[in-house]
Amino acid sequence: MQITVTLPDDLAAPLLPPGPEPSLAVLEAIALETYRQRRISGRQLRTLLGIPSRYELDGFLKHHEVYDYTIEDFEHDLATIRDLDKKRQAERLA
Repeated sequence: MQITVTLPDDLAAPLLPPGPEPSLAVLEAIALETYRQRRISGRQLRTLLGIPSRYELDGFLKHHEVYDYTIEDFEHDLATIRDLDKKRQAERLA
């Protein structure tokens, strides 16, 4: 699918970062937001942007300050740590 977007000249410069082709910048922005919303997977993001490896995808996401670690992940990890701590304390008392 091909999509054409027209931007007013006075807004194009602030909307598009310097460097990559404007079409690539727009594609990256759309793809990153879709990934943030968890509507596509990391594999799909890699395919869409032509990123060859998971390692390079991690670097791309870090560069754009997109992190996969959610508050739910943190809460799950914290609960696991607390459970392990309780088990260790119980073993010491036994």
